[in-house]
Amino acid sequence: MKTDSRLLSVTRRLAVIVGLCAVVLGGASLLLAGSQEISRSSHDDSGVAERPLVRSFPNERGGIYDRPVLLTPAPAPTAPPVAAPAPPLRNIPYHIVIKKIGVNAPVGEYGLDANQVPKVPLNGREVAWYNFSSEPGTGSNAVFAGHVTWGGRAVFYNLDDLVPGDEVLLEGEDGSKLLYTVSDSFLVDPSDPNSASVMSPTPSDAITIITCGGDPYYVGGVAGYDYTHRLIVRGTLTSVTAENHGNAPTAGG
Repeated sequence: MKTDSRLLSVTRRLAVIVGLCAVVLGGASLLLAGSQEISRSSHDDSGVAERPLVRSFPNERGGIYDRPVLLTPAPAPTAPPVAAPAPPLRNIPYHIVIKKIGVNAPVGEYGLDANQVPKVPLNGREVAWYNFSSEPGTGSNAVFAGHVTWGGRAVFYNLDDLVPGDEVLLEGEDGSKLLYTVSDSFLVDPSDPNSASVMSPTPSDAITIITCGGDPYYVGGVAGYDYTHRLIVRGTLTSVTAENHGNAPTAGG
């Protein structure tokens, strides 16, 4: 399993992802609170990050599932490859596809601003992948975020409809595919310092999707509305199709 030695420490509170839950154009200030060191390492010898304390919170479209995250370690290869291929989707434009909720959205690379705050798309269509998390398919936690509302319904408006067993696909323009199976869906309190742990590295391939959840409330100003919680959907890698290398589908982590 490859380990990226570059480490990126967030020394300020991860109190916001700008615009993540805006109901009006202009953005909002939110996400996960608490000091949190985020590593670009694709492997964490300490094991799976501790699950943050969460509270279930129903909404008008149904309940929220609060179940343990189960991440299966990647199996050892049966034979060493002649030459290790580059991970699927690296340097290739790709989309996140969630058929159950009608999502087929472009993914863009985002990082931290000068204040160590995660950046987000300034529209409701694109999904952010955070470059302080693992690259998809490289053995650890790939973190994504998107809006639930942005002047109306946005890309993850129906993300809370996902339940364990549903599928999330990352599909490259060259035909490469990473298929994840949802293992968990839960809400976190953004004022809880432990909530940022959902972005921590994991010992095997996983996906974490963040958007807003709970109830909206008016805050005025540029933000317009904030939400009481953050919705976290997690999944484990089920299969990989690396068309750019001519490989047959293989089992995932």
